Amino acid sequence: MAAGRGSRMTGFTGNKTLLPLAPKDSPYSGHHPILLHILRNLPKGPKALVVNYRKQAVIAATRGLNLIYCEQPTLNGTGGGLLAAQPFLETQNCDEVIITMGDVPFVKATTYAALVNHLKKNSLAVLGFRPKHKKQYGVLETRESKVSRIIEWKYWSEYPEKTRRNFKICNAGIYAARRSELLHYLSVLASRPHSVQKSIDGEEKKVAEYFITDLVEYMHQDDLPVGFIVSENEAEVMGIDDVSALQEAQRIFMRDG
Repeated sequence: MAAGRGSRMTGFTGNKTLLPLAPKDSPYSGHHPILLHILRNLPKGPKALVVNYRKQAVIAATRGLNLIYCEQPTLNGTGGGLLAAQPFLETQNCDEVIITMGDVPFVKATTYAALVNHLKKNSLAVLGFRPKHKKQYGVLETRESKVSRIIEWKYWSEYPEKTRRNFKICNAGIYAARRSELLHYLSVLASRPHSVQKSIDGEEKKVAEYFITDLVEYMHQDDLPVGFIVSENEAEVMGIDDVSALQEAQRIFMRDG
């Protein structure tokens, strides 16, 4: 997923997946783009990038890597990005799919492999983590080794304190799925948009958005198993969504490589 702008990167007008992990003169200039680091850690197999904002810059930066580019016409959520990749998924001769985000650079190759391996007993697998502070992360509602749904912060934050304490695992936003079952549920996802209030060019509008997290609930309701694995290292799944997170990621990269 490399379609979004990253509006919280104050003063930056490019696509945030191209921001450097090795800074030079400022956090916004340097070498080793986030996106290339992610692509390096993914397992072998056909790959697609979902693009929209500054798509030509993303394509130029990844030219020669044998990628397919899927344009998300409207920035309508992570589920909208997945729907944009549906034609790519329909033409692939593979059994498993990894869905990952273009601003989460430190997920290890072994973690991706473990996520795919979890599909031996599950239709969908979710990457989770146990943060020191849950902040505004979505949380996994689990029973034993299965996930029944992913609850976003705006909902679980209103639960009683005792209930909130029961949520230990947060959603990293990275998934693996069996391709055939994923394709079936994409049609379900497309039929159930959310109406979201957004400020667009200073005007409040209601827009239709789609969320990958809904797939968990749809599959669970149909008695398909949804599993999860947990990254014990919170830094591995950190998302780079603002300048301070970018600078922290750059410090980690320069220290650990």
